[in-house]
Amino acid sequence: MAHAHSVLDFHSFSAQALAADEVQLIESSVAQFGAPLLLLDCDVIRQQYRALNNALPNVTLHFALKPLPHPAVVRTLLEEGASFDLATSGEVDLVAQEGVPAERTIHTHPIKRDADIRDALAYGCNVFVVDNLNELAKFKAYHNEVELLVRLSFRNAEAFADLSKKFGCSPEQALTIIETAQAWNIRIKGLSFHVGSQTMHPQKYVDAIRTCKEVMEQVVARGLPALSTLDIGGGFPVSYSQQVMPIDQFCVPINEALNELPETVQVLAEPGRFIVAQSVTSVASVMGQAERDGQMWYYLDDGIYGSFSGLMFDDAQYPLVTLKQEGEYAPSVLAGPTCDSIDVIAENIMLPKLDNGDLIIGRMMGAYTSATATDFNFFKRAQTVLLNEHDQSCERMIG
Repeated sequence: MAHAHSVLDFHSFSAQALAADEVQLIESSVAQFGAPLLLLDCDVIRQQYRALNNALPNVTLHFALKPLPHPAVVRTLLEEGASFDLATSGEVDLVAQEGVPAERTIHTHPIKRDADIRDALAYGCNVFVVDNLNELAKFKAYHNEVELLVRLSFRNAEAFADLSKKFGCSPEQALTIIETAQAWNIRIKGLSFHVGSQTMHPQKYVDAIRTCKEVMEQVVARGLPALSTLDIGGGFPVSYSQQVMPIDQFCVPINEALNELPETVQVLAEPGRFIVAQSVTSVASVMGQAERDGQMWYYLDDGIYGSFSGLMFDDAQYPLVTLKQEGEYAPSVLAGPTCDSIDVIAENIMLPKLDNGDLIIGRMMGAYTSATATDFNFFKRAQTVLLNEHDQSCERMIG
């Protein structure tokens, strides 16, 4: 991605003035813990989970840990009755430590080492995903213990991340895998797919569901055991710089397509970003400034190698606002703290004149931010402050 990876119209966001109680919370948090900070509001996690659960009433939601693998998120969702989608042994360890029952988990990484399979089975997770015969063969030794989902590929050039570019197989290949599994005495439980992260159009899901329905029918026509499960993945969109369709409206055609499946088919989903993106607010402070080529450069104590890593890895555009609103606005640059010139958060943005120590607030910072942050240049990652962890107004620091 080029240096001008995210050009934000900062002035448009600055109109979204923070509420007085939010300003007070931010300032008191910085006074107590310093900056940079990530404020993680567990109430937002609850609200987002409930909204998607209501929008997909007949779907079991398995939260995908990847975008925000935080223990408090796991605890909050566990209390909500959520299930979990795992992809690595580290994620297995996290849910195990937080007391998640293994029967409420699935392991969906299509490519696994033998150790990954053994770690999941030792925990008690026995539902896995495959998308090729090489992967299927890894389960010969565990055929009495596992149930598999075959992942189909549905390309989506419009998505933030076209996950079907890297994983998934064609319907014809899926049928070959299912037939081979029958010969190897490995149980195929169903099918899965992922139409891509931040998918803007529900029709992508509808098309994939109907294709999977056809594959299920062909399985029966070939005399193979009927499939009982369909995992429709994640990718449900959230609003960054542009508004997206409300989730209840977005899911209407998805539910209509799901209603065409046999009543015996259990449906799962793997939401990640939708659950957590809105739950985190970032707080960074100006640690220095300089005038370069007629623009003010403000150097923050958080950047591309930290909480704004999503600007590189996720292509998200985070709404930003300053606590300081008054003064004449001028074209400016926000840069991160490291010595790397690529560490620039936004260019050509309209800002009032800022002082050292002034705060920059980032919205929608829950997904693929802290999860992909680094300690590059030995700048420590932003600390996380938990809000409303116990479904009430409370705040504490975590290590």
